[in-house]
Amino acid sequence: MAKKKTKFVCQECGYESAKWMGKCPGCQGWNTMVEEFEQAVKASSRGYVTSTQGVAKPQSIMKVESEKEPRINTTMVELNRVLGGGVVPGSLVLVGGDPGIGKSTLLLQLSSKLAAEKQRVLYISGEESVKQTKLRADRLHLSNDELFVLAETDISLIEQAIDEVNPVLVIIDSIQTVYQDEISSAPGSVAQVRECTATFMKIAKTKGVSIFIVGHVTKQGSIAGPKLLEHMVDSVLYFEGERHHTYRILRAVKNRFGSTNEMGIFEMKELGLEEVLNPSEIFLEERSQGVAGSIVVASMEGTRPVLVELQALISPTSFGNPRRMATGIDHNRVSLLMAVLEKRVGLLLQNQDAYLNVAGGIRLDEPAVDLAVAISIASSFRNQVTNPMDVAIGEIGLTGEIRRVARIEQRVNEAAKLGFKRVIIPEKNIGGWTFPKGIEVVGVSSLEEALDTVLGG
Repeated sequence: MAKKKTKFVCQECGYESAKWMGKCPGCQGWNTMVEEFEQAVKASSRGYVTSTQGVAKPQSIMKVESEKEPRINTTMVELNRVLGGGVVPGSLVLVGGDPGIGKSTLLLQLSSKLAAEKQRVLYISGEESVKQTKLRADRLHLSNDELFVLAETDISLIEQAIDEVNPVLVIIDSIQTVYQDEISSAPGSVAQVRECTATFMKIAKTKGVSIFIVGHVTKQGSIAGPKLLEHMVDSVLYFEGERHHTYRILRAVKNRFGSTNEMGIFEMKELGLEEVLNPSEIFLEERSQGVAGSIVVASMEGTRPVLVELQALISPTSFGNPRRMATGIDHNRVSLLMAVLEKRVGLLLQNQDAYLNVAGGIRLDEPAVDLAVAISIASSFRNQVTNPMDVAIGEIGLTGEIRRVARIEQRVNEAAKLGFKRVIIPEKNIGGWTFPKGIEVVGVSSLEEALDTVLGG
């Protein structure tokens, strides 16, 4: 009898080794290597996409007929935006997020909305019984004859249920609970997650069924399991937000059928997640008036402009090294902008603690928020109040120049729509477009000029 070969696989990143190691060389995680038996996988089972016409032959791309992908309207505007216009039939979508953030709630609401449109949906839970799923649906006031529920973890039985129900959409909650009998590893292991995802990919492509699978996340915030898992699926969605805040943000970090720059915003309420169609008003409704260190910035999230408040608090340090803390914005970018303020404007910030916050829990990653960051820091340091009707947009270079930003028209129009009276933008962005009525557009070319405009010197 042949001896079974074993290997050690990291449960965080999928790194494989012939011997056990305390620290994984791939992800630097400690005590993540677990012994697994090597499985002899048939070559035919590795085919995720099969041809319905036998053996496929190479053909010129000019002869391939181009067809627009049909979309299933989820009736949820925010989810449609993130997915690129709706759910593509035969797609495999991975949804990740922290425990308790609302992944199951979002997918149960999606299932109910599609079922209300006479689309058959199969919701499979490996973590809850059917009665528990029913209780959650009753709490959210969700029920429909076209919504089928199943509590199962055996992938062969799941495949039989998909054949019997013949749904348009299948929800797998979660992939870490599903297992194959042929694999000796425990459910949730790298081998099980990889092979089960491959099976779901084959089901989606051959049957034309859209499948959403929920993935757990690690302590670092990435989806548990090997990176191969994210490469196999068509789309990867991250559900973000603080558990103690009501707002949730849905982002696409991978999407074969749309843009990865879009963002959907939801608010967690008693009856589940509610879409936030105008997030700018939500983020600005609790803004303080007449306080130094506050300014509004227009940031682009995909094709949508979002106005948020930037807050800064500058105070003398009590330690040898001043503290630099930032929430919702890159910490290194804040340090760089403070160095520019000190060198080019003359603000003595080397003995000051700096605390920056983006109100509302949103994260800003684009350089167009540089000017607002610098203005909020200078306002707090000088203890000068900014005009609450001002909006600042612009990128700052190391020499103190204000550089042009993209999509300036959409940003200014959003500010005008919400009633702001003045917007400070890069001088290079002025010209070639029509300013909206009711708002003053001021162009600045340097950081010093911008501070003189907003704070009066």
